[in-house]
Amino acid sequence: MFPQVGGCCRKRRTGRRENLETLETVIKVENLRKVYKLGTEKVIALGCVNLEIHRGEICCILGTSGSGKSTLLNMLAGLEKPTKGHIYIGKHDIPKLNEKQLAKLRQKQIGFVFQSYNLLPALTAQENVGLPLMFRGVSKAKRNREAEEMLIHVGLEKRLKHKPTQMSGGQQQRVGIARAFVCKPQIVFADEPTGNLDTKTTKEVMDIMVGICRQYHMTLVLVTHDPSIAKYADRIVTLIDGAIVSDVENQSIAEPVFQLESSTETPEEKKVKGKKRKAAPTKKKSSSLFHKKKTPEEPPAERQPQAGEATEAESQATETTKVETAPKAADSTEAELSGGIENESKN
Repeated sequence: MFPQVGGCCRKRRTGRRENLETLETVIKVENLRKVYKLGTEKVIALGCVNLEIHRGEICCILGTSGSGKSTLLNMLAGLEKPTKGHIYIGKHDIPKLNEKQLAKLRQKQIGFVFQSYNLLPALTAQENVGLPLMFRGVSKAKRNREAEEMLIHVGLEKRLKHKPTQMSGGQQQRVGIARAFVCKPQIVFADEPTGNLDTKTTKEVMDIMVGICRQYHMTLVLVTHDPSIAKYADRIVTLIDGAIVSDVENQSIAEPVFQLESSTETPEEKKVKGKKRKAAPTKKKSSSLFHKKKTPEEPPAERQPQAGEATEAESQATETTKVETAPKAADSTEAELSGGIENESKN
């Protein structure tokens, strides 16, 4: 895969993998040097950097402002040309590729997560995530479906149709992460991905990125100035004044919380699977702590009459008596009236 300079693979110990495991090298840097000319002066951004990064590794490039870490990341991604040296991604010697070849390589093998999100403000979250798929020629229906699935997995199922201005910084960065990983790239470059986020959101974002990389065995190259972010990596490479001063392994503190479904199923298989789920009879939930059994309701107790109150039966009897006596009283009244009228006529 690479020129035989020190071997294309090497063995090393790591707490996350089995000991003495042979690791495949996906990025190889040889004698990399970058010099900027400022008038008559020369500024050495990188001086003779040598580095290997392996498949499935979370590698952090740690350094303060001006250490050369962002310059190194830009050259690894082919955004800048080195003054001297080689960068290999797979079989490609990055400095020797033209712009068209670089664009094709990024489209197929590389994803980016930026500090400033770099979302298109006129597009919704779903449309922003679907952009890399559009450049690959994926149909609109399919890219909308895959973008929706990725947004659901990063916890943004309620923000599919929201535009960047309608979302918080943490939500925008999650959209950026979904966009970077939607094509399942071989390598993801992240430049200060949590620089604009609070502590809680930072942890959520890092857990998401590490979790996706773990599941799909992707390589993540993370650039940061923050030692607390470096703790999420498997390996920490420290850069000072353009030179690597330390390269140590680390036990990652990441707690992956999002798991993506396997995308090996064809659309037809997914449809059949969905039909089976709909046809399957649903089981009634058994009673548990959250489902209490309903007990038959007891009839309300009869109210006992208080002192001085008549019972219901007595009240009904009294009413019946009143109803029965009422017509008799009316008859007697009519008889008296008729008798009076007869007496008056006789007189």
